[in-house]
Amino acid sequence: MEPRVLVVDDEAGVRKALSRGLGAEGMDVTVAADGPTALSLAGTGAFDVVLLDIMLPGLSGYRVLERLRADGVTTPVLLISAKDGEIDQADGLDLGADGYVVKPFSFVVLVAQVRATLRRTAAEGVRGQLRIGPLVLDRGRREVYWRDEPVPLSPREYALLEALAGRAGTVVTKEELLQSVWGDQRAATRNVVEVYVGYLRRKLDAVGATAFVRTVRGHGYVAGDPASDSATGA
Repeated sequence: MEPRVLVVDDEAGVRKALSRGLGAEGMDVTVAADGPTALSLAGTGAFDVVLLDIMLPGLSGYRVLERLRADGVTTPVLLISAKDGEIDQADGLDLGADGYVVKPFSFVVLVAQVRATLRRTAAEGVRGQLRIGPLVLDRGRREVYWRDEPVPLSPREYALLEALAGRAGTVVTKEELLQSVWGDQRAATRNVVEVYVGYLRRKLDAVGATAFVRTVRGHGYVAGDPASDSATGA
């Protein structure tokens, strides 16, 4: 699965350039233009790294970062700012940032920093929680809860839900699920994916999580809280 990157910047040109550039580097990019949207999206824990501008409407990057860490969201955050003072950088790192990038920056260097961050978190085995509406997926303990009620899943069903919830609001194809859950697109058939999606839906339905996993005909499946669009990544 492609690493998921959330780009937060109030400048449309920056969002567009980073979305295209990081996408060309094999990353799945979602963008946000203001602090509240950034907090809502990043708060799900569904991203592998967040590129967060400091000067944002609605809520500054500092405050977004502060609230994410207070809520226990451990997703790596690289702050981006035109401020290059030592105090500014120290403040950001003290709040829990994993890095600080000064504008204007080299795209090549930025990509290198993002990849280094991804490698570091992979090596450390950092597996935080995913929060999509009332659903909480504890990746460290491999446990799932809906409105605080445990959802008993088999290892394969859990892996399937993690693959879908980790890209909440994004259509995931059967081929991508075969690669992520079974390890190889040839290890099982597309029909097997359908069967396990059916198993997963029945267990989610049993706790009231109806329509959390939806079919996009001809494309694949998308996970998200049907009562809210906050986790769609749109």
